Amino acid sequence: MADLKSLYEAILNGDAKIAHTFTEQALQEGADPVKLVDEYMIPAMNEVGRRFETSEYFVPELLISARAMKAALELVRPLLAARGAKPLGTVAVGTVKGDLHDIGKNLVAAMFEGGGFEVIDLGVNVPPEKFIAAVNEQGAHIVAMSALLTTTMPAMKTTIDALTQAGVRDKVKVLVGGAPITQKYATDIGADGYSENAVGAVGVARQALGLAAK
Repeated sequence: MADLKSLYEAILNGDAKIAHTFTEQALQEGADPVKLVDEYMIPAMNEVGRRFETSEYFVPELLISARAMKAALELVRPLLAARGAKPLGTVAVGTVKGDLHDIGKNLVAAMFEGGGFEVIDLGVNVPPEKFIAAVNEQGAHIVAMSALLTTTMPAMKTTIDALTQAGVRDKVKVLVGGAPITQKYATDIGADGYSENAVGAVGVARQALGLAAK
């Protein structure tokens, strides 16, 4: 039988190849995909987040662990969908219009995915219309916007205003983050939540949707 602790360790150490191999082996041997996610994958990413917050891990370690998590999830996700397992919610993630930076956005997307959310990655330089379409056409429950430049911060307010004008603001929670963003700025522009880093974003999203902390 596959050593499931090795799956946990592979994600923690950022070894995508081993994470994929152990997941594949475990599934072939009849492991419960829900158990793999809840007892090994998510706890591994939670530990990665803890190490990041205590400065034991840094952005490179976060990125490779997220990649390993994704490699394992690619095998598990179709099985979860087939048995009707529902994600916690759908998050549309994007860097706002005018901003081409994607490392922070990619980290947040990976952490959301690892935390049990379905992710719609809209990419970079995302205009308000694409966020609105994600709500209307793909049923996004959360819009998560990132900005790295002070010059692109106003695009967050523009997007929130556009969501209001499109009549969908009350259907979605808006989360913001990025290097120049503060809690005060988030509050001032009418966002529903703010996180100073990718690790904290999952907890903020759960709170915004009224879900219990995990």
